[in-house]
Amino acid sequence: MHTQHQYDVLIIGSGAAGLSLALRLPEQARVAVLSKGPVQEGNTWYAQGGISAVLDQGDSIESHVQDTMDAGAGLCDPEVVRHTVVNGPEAVQWLIDLGVDFTREETGPGKGFHLTREGGHQHRRVIHAADATGKAVQSTLISAVRARDNIDLFEQHIAVDLITADRIGRPHNRCLGAYVLDRDSGRVEVFRSRFVALATGGASKVYLYTSNPDTSTGDGIAMAWRAGCRVANMEFNQFHPTCLYHPQAKSFLITEAVRGEGGKLLLPDGKPFMQRFDTRCELAPRDIVARAIDHEMKRLGIDHVLLDISHKPADFIHEHFPNVQQRCLELGIDITREPIPVVPAAHYTCGGVRTDLRGRSDLDNLYVVGESACTGLHGANRMASNSLLECLVFASAAAADIGARLDAVKMPPELPEWDESKVTDSDEEVVVSHNWDELRRFMWDYVGIVRTGKRLERARRRIATLQHEIEEYYGNFRVTNDLLELRNLVQVAELIIRSAQMRKESRGLHYTLDYPKPDDRQPPRDTVLVPDKAHRTPGHNVAVGKVEQLRVAPGK
Repeated sequence: MHTQHQYDVLIIGSGAAGLSLALRLPEQARVAVLSKGPVQEGNTWYAQGGISAVLDQGDSIESHVQDTMDAGAGLCDPEVVRHTVVNGPEAVQWLIDLGVDFTREETGPGKGFHLTREGGHQHRRVIHAADATGKAVQSTLISAVRARDNIDLFEQHIAVDLITADRIGRPHNRCLGAYVLDRDSGRVEVFRSRFVALATGGASKVYLYTSNPDTSTGDGIAMAWRAGCRVANMEFNQFHPTCLYHPQAKSFLITEAVRGEGGKLLLPDGKPFMQRFDTRCELAPRDIVARAIDHEMKRLGIDHVLLDISHKPADFIHEHFPNVQQRCLELGIDITREPIPVVPAAHYTCGGVRTDLRGRSDLDNLYVVGESACTGLHGANRMASNSLLECLVFASAAAADIGARLDAVKMPPELPEWDESKVTDSDEEVVVSHNWDELRRFMWDYVGIVRTGKRLERARRRIATLQHEIEEYYGNFRVTNDLLELRNLVQVAELIIRSAQMRKESRGLHYTLDYPKPDDRQPPRDTVLVPDKAHRTPGHNVAVGKVEQLRVAPGK
């Protein structure tokens, strides 16, 4: 006996984007939010830095816009950047009204709140809750969602695939819902809904070293691609320069605010080195800092560099970085007296599913918000603390658009149940774990911070073999969480590799030794990948081509 759920809006993902969207929707709408693990287990919970917004009278919309455009290396959409920045203060105020306890100060420019400065910002404009902003935001959103009668939260539920009209032989292609695995029961259930929103986060788990939790497996990007949506700019993967280097410190991020408050990057002999790479030194954008660290590690044959904040007073460090200080102390590192060993790690997926200012994708009734989307805000490099801002602003825009359309979109009728009559339980789980490890290792070696054409071609050949093995496995055995994540990661890895091969220049986060400079002979262009069944939707100009075909969109 299978279960078929019915909702006005199905939100797949439970981070800042998904929960904000749920709370912004009209209260008469019945909303389901899926979390593939515990609701707090996602990127938002672990975000340390903060949210960038113009909250200081000495700051300006124009300055925030310009900083974002500069970081994006010519690929930001000016309209999207301005829309996001203009709506930033309201988004932050919405969180304050919900009860997020941001760090305050008695005097200062930030209307009673302490503002910090991070890489790429000309002004202090990052509002934060000490060094655990994500936890403060996420816990507040969770409490608000649990208090709303119209929102049902499904933990331990992972989406398998979107259900579209064309796949079940119905006219007017649109998104009708999703097949969802209940991880506790092992059964695949049907969720049908008027609207579906993907808010599943990024895909940094495709790399061997990442600051992200285990949930960051590109699920929404892969599902949208399989459903016929364009994907853009997947070659731009942001590597955070400073993850804690320690065998017991899995994925622990050292917030960029440490450098924003005066932290210095040092070689093992104590010498600074950032001045040789950029005049902004430690406050240069993340791609520059990450490449500088990578260069020094390879030049010297070392496995980490050092980040030193110990010259600041101990009370200052404890007040501003209690989370970092506590975790380091647990590992025997006293950051008030000694530097922190750090390495770069995959951190943020700047590309994603192509959307407009309302969060609409190419597929009717499918919205994408947060890190899964490519809105045009980040361009070739995301500026620090613009990610939570994007989640909040586009969740609000999508909620307004869905709310305006609620009465006009009918509830889909009963949908076909998930068919597992011809599959069995797997007795070869080692295949999944082995392929997972192989994928993440060769993505790190061949498609990491520094790339070459030969490395990318090697990665592409390996991806083709892995895809064949995984699809064969998927077709013969009952789905599991690990299998679904691996299937999605391999798909996203292919998109990253193909996008990287398409870009014959170095720009932003994409750096290749074959083309070490930007191509200034033509305006910068987005890399747009088009599936073989892309669908034309009002407001979008969608080119239809083969899966292998890569399109480069006109420059803005």
